[in-house]
This record gives sequence, C-alpha cells and structure tokens, in this order.
Amino acid sequence: MGWEDMEPGNSSAAGRSDMCFGVFNASDGRDTAQKSITSPWFSTAFGLIGLCSNLFALCVLLSSSRKLSSRARSSSFLVFLCGLVVTDFMGLLVTASVIIPYHFIKFTWAKVDPGCHLCNFLGFSMVFFGQCPLLLGATMAGERFFGINHPFSRSTSISKRRAWSIVGLVWGFSCLLGLLPVLGLGRYTLQYPGSWCFLTLLPDTGDVIFCMLFALLGIFSVLLSFVFNTVSVVTLCRVYHDRESVQRRRDSEVEMMVQLVGIMIIATICWMPLLIFIIQTVLQQLPAGGQLQMLPPETQKMLLIYIRMVTWNQILDPWVYILFRRAVLQRVYPSLRPRPSILSLYPVLNPSLRRKFTAD
Repeated sequence: MGWEDMEPGNSSAAGRSDMCFGVFNASDGRDTAQKSITSPWFSTAFGLIGLCSNLFALCVLLSSSRKLSSRARSSSFLVFLCGLVVTDFMGLLVTASVIIPYHFIKFTWAKVDPGCHLCNFLGFSMVFFGQCPLLLGATMAGERFFGINHPFSRSTSISKRRAWSIVGLVWGFSCLLGLLPVLGLGRYTLQYPGSWCFLTLLPDTGDVIFCMLFALLGIFSVLLSFVFNTVSVVTLCRVYHDRESVQRRRDSEVEMMVQLVGIMIIATICWMPLLIFIIQTVLQQLPAGGQLQMLPPETQKMLLIYIRMVTWNQILDPWVYILFRRAVLQRVYPSLRPRPSILSLYPVLNPSLRRKFTAD
C-alpha cells in the first residue's frame, strides 16, 4: 500500500511519512510525469552529457597541471578549477544514480525508503553539490582579485597544498550546511514528480530559516564573485592600456579571468532564478502561519523547472575551461599570442626579482 493510501488513524506510520512525504500529491505526479520535462530520456541524456563533459575537462586540467611548476601562481587556480569539476561530476553522478532509476522503474518512494534515509541523502546531495560550486566560484574570484591587485605580495601566493586545503574547507562548510535538516533545522522532502528530494518551501519556522540560509548564502556568493571579478577585470584593463606596462602583459591572467567571468555568468543565469524563487515563495507563504501543508501545483512545477536550469550549471562549467583555454583563445584571437616579457628588456635583473616576474 502506498503512502498516499494510508489511513489517518495510523498515527505512527503517518507521522513517519510526514517526515519527507506529503508536500505534493504523488499520485498526480506519477500520472503526468511522462507529459512533462520529467521524461526519463531528458534526465538520462543531460546526465550523460554532464558526466562526459566533466570527465573531459578533468583530463584537460590534469594535463595542464603537469606542465606548471608547483610555484606557479596559476597552479592554485587550476586546483580550484579541478575542485569545481570534481564537485560537478560527483554531483551529477550521485543525483543521477537515484533520479534516473526512478524514471524507468517508477518505484513507490515510501515503500523503498519508509524511514526517509534515501530522501535525506538525496536532499543533502542536492544542497551540498549545489552550494559548493557557488562557494568555489567566489573563492576563485577572491584568489584572482588578490593575485591581480597585489601581484608581488607573498601572502597572495597560494601553494597547491594550501589551495586543496581551501577546497576542503569549502566542501566541509557545504557539508555542514547540508546536514542542518538532518540535525533538526528544516526538512528534506520529496518533490514533484516524486523523483527527487530537496529543501521544503513551507511556512514552518525551521523550513523557512533553512531555505533563507541556503538562498541568501548562494546569492551572497554570486554577488561576491561579481564584485571581485569586476574589480579584477578593471585592473587588468588599466594595465593593458598603460603604455609603460604593455610589455608586462600576462596572457595567463587573461585566460583565468575569461574563465572566471564565464563561470560567474553561467552561475548567475542558472542559479539566481532558483534562489530568488525560494526566497519569494517562502516569504509569500509566511502569513499562512504554518497552516499550509502542501505546495501549490504551480509552485511544484516552477521549482522543477528552476532545478532543471541549475543542472545546466554542472553541464556548462567544464566547457568554460575546455573552450576558453589560452590555446583555443589564441586560435580565435591571434593577438593573444605571447609577447616579449619585461625580462627581455632587463636581462641582468636580480635573480630574486626575476623569480617574482616569472611566477605565473
């Protein structure tokens, strides 16, 4: 017997089901799933494309990292990029391993997962692998901001080991955020059409706090990336238009900033609609005083559409690095080919000063 057929008198079973079931009418979701964007071929195709794209980008990144010395400035940026690609790949792999089988098998979630353990895991994965790319994007933007505006400061030089430590901190923070509903703040609930779990957009105090925390943190990360990247681009433009500094043009700086701006634009387009939608939905439902127990059908469908947009972020991120590498950019814009370095003008520079200029 499915959870939607349970009798109200069975309080223990109903209470356990209410942990992650009941936000939408599951029977309606199963009947209309094939007529919507929840087609199994949609999820399968985009999942495979995303996994292959991230694998390809990871191979390119590993190949590029071998060509850089451990002291190169751009090596830390490659570490952050590698962390981003690994996060996107694992996010697609984990979520697709649950969502795609549902579309083909059409199992009853309450029978397979009566204790909501699988739902909590999937909800945690959605939050963890969703928040990580936004935080990593802000971290990369901050690293480039200090690297460009304070190029000769030792504090701005990040080794590979320290860069991986920073990536680990981002993963750890996102993990703590994802565990909040498991610890009692908010809930992960089954979402339309019954194939995935996510945070709950209902006017319960815990749900509201967790939804606002998730959305505001994501918006803050995007805005922080925008500020850092804007200042960095302006700084680079000033250096490039300075006649006295034209020989110090650093193509690697351009390459990294183009990639960062691309990642920021994709994150903004894919994530901001969902984050704003979460805030609007939660705030509009607050007058209900916790009486609303089920999301309106239109809200369910809009949430699914916005989640589909977020999926594009994981698919497009690797292509930003694949397509906007220096080797590719130089074919499109030959003017980006390496120019004489300032070292060629001063061949007798002190060795320590030469190392500062040659640090990439």
